[in-house]
Amino acid sequence: MKSYQKLTTTQPAACRVEEEGAAPLPTSRGKLAPWWVGSGLLVVAVLLSTITVWVLRQVSGGWLGPTPPPKCLLAPESRRFDCYPERRVVVTQELCESRGCCFIQTPPPAEGKQGVPWCFYPPDFPSYTLESLNQTALGMVGLLVRREKAYYPRDIEKLRLDVEFETDRRLHIKITDAANPRYEVPLDVPRVMKRAENPIYSLNFSWDPFGVLLQRKATGTVLLNTTVAPLIFADQFLQISTSLPSKFLYGLGEHRGSFLHSLDWNTLTLWARDVSPTESFNLYGAHPFYLLMEEGGDAHGVFLLNSNAMEVALQPAPGLTWRTIGGVLDFYIFLGPDPNMVIQQYQQVIGFPAMPPLWALGFHLCRWGYGSSNETWQTVRAMRNYQIPQDAQWNDIDYMDGYRDFTLDSQKFASLPSLVQDLHKHGQHYVMILDPGISSTSPHGSYWPFDEGLRRGLFLNTTQGQPLIGQVWPGFTAFADFSNPDTHQWWLENLQHFYAHVPFDGLWIDMNEPSNFMDGSEDGCPPGDFDSPPYTPAVLGDSLSAKTVCASAKQKASVHYNLHNLYGLMEAKATASALIQIRGKRPFVISRSTFPSQGQYSGHWLGDNRSQWKDMYYSIPGLLSFSLFGIPLVGADICGFSGSTSEELCTRWMQLGAFYPFARNHNTQNEKAQDPTAFSPAARTAMKDVLLTRYSLLPFLYTLFHRAHLQGDTVARPLFFEFPGDVATWELDRQFLWGRSLLVTPVLEPGVDSVAGYVPQGTWYDFYTGSSVNSSGEMLKMSAPLEHLNLHIREGSILPTQKPGTTTEVTRGNPLRLIMALSSQATAWGDLFWDDGESLDTFEQGNYSYVVFNVTQNIFTSTVLHASTEATKVTIGTLSIFGVQKPPSRVLLNGQEKPFSYLDNQVLTVSDLGISLSQGFSLQWL
Repeated sequence: MKSYQKLTTTQPAACRVEEEGAAPLPTSRGKLAPWWVGSGLLVVAVLLSTITVWVLRQVSGGWLGPTPPPKCLLAPESRRFDCYPERRVVVTQELCESRGCCFIQTPPPAEGKQGVPWCFYPPDFPSYTLESLNQTALGMVGLLVRREKAYYPRDIEKLRLDVEFETDRRLHIKITDAANPRYEVPLDVPRVMKRAENPIYSLNFSWDPFGVLLQRKATGTVLLNTTVAPLIFADQFLQISTSLPSKFLYGLGEHRGSFLHSLDWNTLTLWARDVSPTESFNLYGAHPFYLLMEEGGDAHGVFLLNSNAMEVALQPAPGLTWRTIGGVLDFYIFLGPDPNMVIQQYQQVIGFPAMPPLWALGFHLCRWGYGSSNETWQTVRAMRNYQIPQDAQWNDIDYMDGYRDFTLDSQKFASLPSLVQDLHKHGQHYVMILDPGISSTSPHGSYWPFDEGLRRGLFLNTTQGQPLIGQVWPGFTAFADFSNPDTHQWWLENLQHFYAHVPFDGLWIDMNEPSNFMDGSEDGCPPGDFDSPPYTPAVLGDSLSAKTVCASAKQKASVHYNLHNLYGLMEAKATASALIQIRGKRPFVISRSTFPSQGQYSGHWLGDNRSQWKDMYYSIPGLLSFSLFGIPLVGADICGFSGSTSEELCTRWMQLGAFYPFARNHNTQNEKAQDPTAFSPAARTAMKDVLLTRYSLLPFLYTLFHRAHLQGDTVARPLFFEFPGDVATWELDRQFLWGRSLLVTPVLEPGVDSVAGYVPQGTWYDFYTGSSVNSSGEMLKMSAPLEHLNLHIREGSILPTQKPGTTTEVTRGNPLRLIMALSSQATAWGDLFWDDGESLDTFEQGNYSYVVFNVTQNIFTSTVLHASTEATKVTIGTLSIFGVQKPPSRVLLNGQEKPFSYLDNQVLTVSDLGISLSQGFSLQWL
C-alpha cells in the first residue's frame, strides 16, 4: 500500500493529463502539499509533533493515552481529516483503530465548538487506485479500483471516472459506480459537443492512491488537491476531501452566519429543514456550491451536483471535505477568474434566473393575523392615505378555511374577492400563501384537492404504498408529490378553481422542505437503511425524518431519501408553470425551500426571522449568499417576523429592506402591527421616504434583473466582486452594492446617529446631493440620523432613475432622471432595459428597448440599441451630472442651447428635457 505523498511531474505515481507544454507542477509550500512538504520539513514536523504530544501527556497526567505510531505524527493538527465524523459518539481509541485510523487526543474545544478530530486518517489509509485512463472526444474516462474494503457497508469496488473539458473555464468531473446505475439529480445541465481548446486550468491525477490535482495555469495556484485524504465511495457514504488555496470561502447554503465562512473546524449540513434561522443549524434550502477567493484576487467555484443529505466539513489547513449519503460525486469547477464570472459560469450550468415582473420589485406588505379581509383592506387604505408606496398585499394562512389549501374562510374573508378587485383597480397586486400539505381528514366528497389527488395517486406514499400522513396546519395531511408530472396538472386545476373566485397575482409557497409537525408520519418510519442509514450527517434533530416526512417515502421519480432537498424546487416549478397558464404573464413565486436552478422559477425569502438587531445584520449575508446561488430575487422579513419590533429597529430595517431585491414587511400573529402606518409621524415619514427612494431607482434595479436573467450578473453584490484586488473587501458583509454602481451602508445597531462604512478606492458621490467623497480604500464615519440611509454612487456610473409614485404602475409613467457620476477622467457609462413590465419573454421576442448612456469629453450621448413602442410612452426629463469640475458657460442639447443650473458641489443639472426614451440624443457642456 502506497503512502499519500507529494507529487511531482517526475514521479511515476502521478500522471499529467493536460496538453503538452503546460507548466510543471509547483513544489513550493501552499501550492501542492497533501500533508507535508519535503523530507526536511517532514522530519521537523515529526519532531515537533512528538514533542507536542509528549508535553501534553505530561501536562494531562497521561490522559492522552499511549504514544501513537510515528506515521500518525506526520499530519499537523490543522491537516487531520476526520475518520470518525459520527455525532453523538464518544470516539475511543478502540473504535478509531478498528477503522484503521490514527487516534490522538487533543484538548477539548470551547463549548459549542468543534475541534481537532481525535481520530484521523493515516497517510497509508487504503484508497482507490487509478487503474486505467483513456482519452475521449470531450476529455477522459478512467477506472478506479479499491482493493481493501473501507469501514462503511456496501463499499463499491470499481468506480468510473469521467472528465469533460467543457469550456476553457469550466471543468466537469464525475465519479460513479462502474457497474451499476445510481440515482442522479434530475437537473437539466448543458451538454457540450466539443472539448475545450485552450483551458485556463491544468489537470493532473495521482494514480495510487487516486487523487485529483487542479491548477490555474496563469498563477500555478492549486485549486483542488484530493490526495489529502482517501476517497470513500460506499452505497450510502461518499466522501472526498481537498486542500484549499485560501481561507476565503463563501456559499454552501442555507445557513445563518457571516458571509465569509469560518474554517475553524466548521461543519455545514445541507438537508432542508423548517426551523427559525439559527446559527449552525441546517436551514430551509440546500446549495452545495462554494466560491473561493485566491491570493491575488482570482476566484473559482465548485458545485457538487448531489441532492442527498450532505455535510461539508471545513478545517484550518485550509481544507474541505464533502460527505454525502447517496447519489454520485458530480463536480463542476468554474475558473472565473473573477468572482462575477464564476457566478455567471455557475448559472450557465444551473440556469439563469427568470425575469420578474416589474411589480415584484415594488414594496410588499403582509402579516399572519390580519384576522379578516376587511382588516387587511384597512391596512391597504391606510397606506394609500399616507401615500406610502405599495405594490402588493399578501395574506398568510388565516385566509383559508381551517388552514386548508384552495379554500376561503367565508366568514372572516368574505370580502377578499372585492379587496383583490380594489387592488387591481389601483394598480396593485395580491399574493397568497399555499402549503404542500393537503388536509386528509375532510369527509369524502367534501374537499376536492385531497379526493382527486388520492384518486390520481399524487401523494407521497409509505413503503406499503399508502399515502404518508403527517401533520401540518390543517391537522393530518398528505403531501403532494411534485416529482410526478401529473401532480403539476392537478396543482394547476386547483389553482384555476380558486382563481375563478380570487384572481391572485402571485403565490407564496411555504412549508416546502417539506415541513411536518411530526417526525416522519403518524406511524413513525419503518426500519431500514433509508430512515436509519449507516451514517447520518449532522442534521438538526439527529434524524433525517426530524420534522419532515420519512426518507423511505416513495415518490414518482425516486425515494424521498434522494429527493428531499428537491421538494421546494419541484413545487416552485409546478407553481410557476401554473401561474403562466392561468395569467399568461410572468409568474411571481416566493419559496422557502430552494435548490440550485430555482432562480428560474422563484425568488426566496430568508424565513422566520426575529425582530432583533442581529437578525437584521444576518439578512445581509443571507442576501449575498443567495446572489451566489443564482436566486437574485431575495429578501428577509423587514422588521422581523416573530417577536415585537421597536420603532427604531423597524425604521432602520425599512431603510435596509428598501434595498433588498425583494422587499416585504411581514409579521406574525399576536404581535403589534409593524407596517409603516403603525408608527409615529417621524418614523412613518422616514419609511415613506426610503421607499420613494427605492421606487425612484426601479429603472436601475429592473435593468440589473435583466442582466441577471440574460447572463447571470448578481443584483445585490458583495463589495469584493467589484474590488477583488482589495483584500479589505473580502470579509465585508455589513454593506453591499446594487450592481457595480450603488453602495448601500445601513445602520445595524441601536442608539447611534452615525455609521462606519468601508469606501473602496476612488471617487464616490452622495446619492442625494452629488457631493463627492475621495477614498484611498478606507473605513469612513458617515452621518446617519434616524431618517437617513447612506447611499453612494461609484464614479464612472450612470443610473437611470424615475420620479417615484406610490405603485410601479404610476412610477413607470413618470419622467426619467439620469444621474451621471463622472470618473476622474470625466467619463461615465450606464444602460437601461425597458419593456411593458409583465409580458412573457419580452427580450427573447424582441419586445423591449435597450438604451446605452455614455459620457466622454463633456458630451453625454443616449444611444437606442433596440426599440419598442413601450419606450415612446416615457420621457427623459432631467440630467444630473455629478463631478463637473468647472462651471459651464453653455449647455447644448442636440446643438441647441439649453438652460441649466450648477452648484458649488460640482453638480450640473439640466431639466425639462421632455425627450422620448425612444430617441437618441446628445448633450454637451462647454
